Amino acid sequence: MAKDVIIALDFPSKAHVMSFLDRFTEEKPFVKIGMELFYAEGPAIVREIKERGHKIFLDLKLHDIPNTVKSAMAVLRDLDVDITNLHAGGTVAMMEAAIEGLTRADGTRPLLIAVTQLTSTSQEAMTQDLLIDQPIEQVVAHYAKNAAKAGLDGVVCSPLEAGTVHKNCGAEFLTVTPGVRFADGDKGDQSRVTTPAKARELGSDYIVVGRPITKADDPVAAYRRCINEFVKGE
Repeated sequence: MAKDVIIALDFPSKAHVMSFLDRFTEEKPFVKIGMELFYAEGPAIVREIKERGHKIFLDLKLHDIPNTVKSAMAVLRDLDVDITNLHAGGTVAMMEAAIEGLTRADGTRPLLIAVTQLTSTSQEAMTQDLLIDQPIEQVVAHYAKNAAKAGLDGVVCSPLEAGTVHKNCGAEFLTVTPGVRFADGDKGDQSRVTTPAKARELGSDYIVVGRPITKADDPVAAYRRCINEFVKGE
């Protein structure tokens, strides 16, 4: 399966995003549009970035009753994104409803993946705040199995859990992994992190990288470093 680097466009406005993307004169990176940008600019920003030739992961993490999620996905399906997501914690029924809503009349749809546990969540937080006493790896594996059962294409998880997910759900079941930092960088607010090279070794299919690229002095060089370490294995 081809690997790729997805840049998290965690910017507050269209102006910031376009200024950033204009720096890429040779590449058209795969990008992630999250809540901050989508809530600030709406669906129009998705269409405009798509028109520029970028693949898009629309990261809105839907989590609601099945019918509401189905209706929301029916709206998102026409944005022509490549990947979108929801929370696996919303139950198998919610995930099945999401696929139904996301599927177009011709049977096509974007890839749909489920968030297992956020990479900012530690074992301690999961136990104390969420009252989940099982080890994180076991919880992630269970949520991934539920996502596969519902017919989803993969999950968002830590690179540390990618191997377990593939073992339980198959090699073709996608692992999209944030929590990636350079070996010489700051891990920021993430709890379960690793490097691009280690993520490759652990079996991640896509890595999502934000600040190590967007806050770099030379974002293009930082992106190319990610490509070299994760995609090319150099």
